[in-house]
Amino acid sequence: MNGEMIRVLVVDDHTLFREGLAALLNAAPETAVVGEAGTGSEAISQAAEQSPDVILMDIMMPDMNGIEATRQIRENNPQIGVIMLTMLEDDDSLFAAMRAGARGYILKGADKAEVLKTIRSVANGEALFGPAIATRLSAFFRNSVSWQSHSVAPFPELTVREREVLEIIASGSSNLEIAQKLHISGKTVSNHISNIFNKLQVADRAQAIVKARRAGLGV
Repeated sequence: MNGEMIRVLVVDDHTLFREGLAALLNAAPETAVVGEAGTGSEAISQAAEQSPDVILMDIMMPDMNGIEATRQIRENNPQIGVIMLTMLEDDDSLFAAMRAGARGYILKGADKAEVLKTIRSVANGEALFGPAIATRLSAFFRNSVSWQSHSVAPFPELTVREREVLEIIASGSSNLEIAQKLHISGKTVSNHISNIFNKLQVADRAQAIVKARRAGLGV
């Protein structure tokens, strides 16, 4: 950034966390917060209005998740660097964020030095996923020789977990049955289903099942 202040947009639906992070960044000599947003839709709007250098983006938000917001922001403003800031440590979220165009991914438990280092790197056009995430990436590629298959999976816009949920939906299972099969909470199942409906542009479960079965899932 050649000594210029790095302009940052902070996106998180938890007000206290968002304001605390904004205060931390405003106190740092190299960063200035140009906006805050509590939803994915607000993030898209603020990104267009403020043109920040970097966005710190929460993943789980009520109206639109941070991954989908990142995808839309990067389509319209590819010069903006997005860093996913999240409590989630699952591989699905990590790779979905990368596919959406995120250039950084750090956990909310990261210290100030790691947050600022990631912001600096992303502002300079680099990608930095933090030491814990880098270790997970290395392990994933080392142990998953079939990650790049010669065949293209249906619905590439879905995460691995979302595709798994969709396949179980297509087999006729209820939310409770999905939760039991995948050992996750009912709320998590509902979040996955909401994301699936949004990404597949369907209005309800029936339409999702039709699309899934046409693609060969759940049959």
